Amino acid sequence: MPIHDYHCPACGADFELLVRSSTVPTCPGCGSTTLDKAVSRIAPHARIPGLIAENRRQAKKEGHFSHYSAAEKAKVR
Repeated sequence: MPIHDYHCPACGADFELLVRSSTVPTCPGCGSTTLDKAVSRIAPHARIPGLIAENRRQAKKEGHFSHYSAAEKAKVR
């Protein structure tokens, strides 16, 4: 059962689904079955400091740092 990335043209949602061959994928936002298969993002093999810093900034912006230690929070620029 592969995981596929989809884009829903009806509501604009981007999401991943674990899809069996007999299952028709549906959008979790609006329930539409008219979906576009999207190209999956490739995860970098190595730890890239710039990428890590960008992810920390994004997490801070979204409020996901409540469970981080003070040392980890200090690394956010």
